[in-house]
Amino acid sequence: MLIDTPSHRPSDTTAAAPRRRHDDAPDTAALFTRMAELQDGPERDAVRDELVTAWLPMAHRIAGRFRDRGEAVEDLRQVAALGLVKAIDRFDPSRGAFESYAVPTITGEVKRHFRDRMWALRVPRRVQELRNKVRVARRELTQSPGSPEPSVAAIAAHTGLTEDEVGAGMEALESFSTLSLDAELSSDDDGYSLADTLGASDSSYDVVVDRESAKEGLRRLPERERAILYMRFFEDMTQSRIADQLGISQMHVSRLISRSCARVRADVMGQRGTGGRSATT
Repeated sequence: MLIDTPSHRPSDTTAAAPRRRHDDAPDTAALFTRMAELQDGPERDAVRDELVTAWLPMAHRIAGRFRDRGEAVEDLRQVAALGLVKAIDRFDPSRGAFESYAVPTITGEVKRHFRDRMWALRVPRRVQELRNKVRVARRELTQSPGSPEPSVAAIAAHTGLTEDEVGAGMEALESFSTLSLDAELSSDDDGYSLADTLGASDSSYDVVVDRESAKEGLRRLPERERAILYMRFFEDMTQSRIADQLGISQMHVSRLISRSCARVRADVMGQRGTGGRSATT
């Protein structure tokens, strides 16, 4: 929805009315009362458009508070204008001044735009709130010329947040957009991408887990069977060589290996099935 923004203030009676706190807060009480009395139709729409035109400067001022946050000012003005239209449609003239109702409505619409559309990833609302508190605190602590960049501790003291919360807010300050894994991080001939800096899964961890899981079952095996498994899987001896060394047949060695492995496997599965407790043999 696009809303035309006038280059000058309307020259009707509202322009000459006494101003309130801001120059962009016209006295439109009579217009709101009139609109509330009208039924849906062209006349009511005309009054509504007049109210929108009168209050657009205030909506633009509110949008300006959110400049330099990665969104074009014109887009922010459009969002604020939508918030203004919602405020006008929902306002009840009998409940006070329009400005008091419109400002939080428009501000909320702009904040919702950032929360729902500007973040490339879904970020918890709590983290977004921390980000905003940290950003405001940094601005307030560096208002004086020559002020150094505030430390995490200084921001925490200023906001009443913990240092961990400040850290989370600072990490979210530049997190509106994502970076492709193929993005080049170096302009040299030996350049590398973001993906090149990421670690990969180490299969050795699985080996460690498997060995630790099998230890208890191996301890329960008879000594000769443990020796056979050691020679076969750690010394890489063939079944025939193991048979010669122990003075038994190769077929017997094969059966002992199969039986021992089955017992260890059953023991491991029993431990997992009982939440880590050793299975009864």
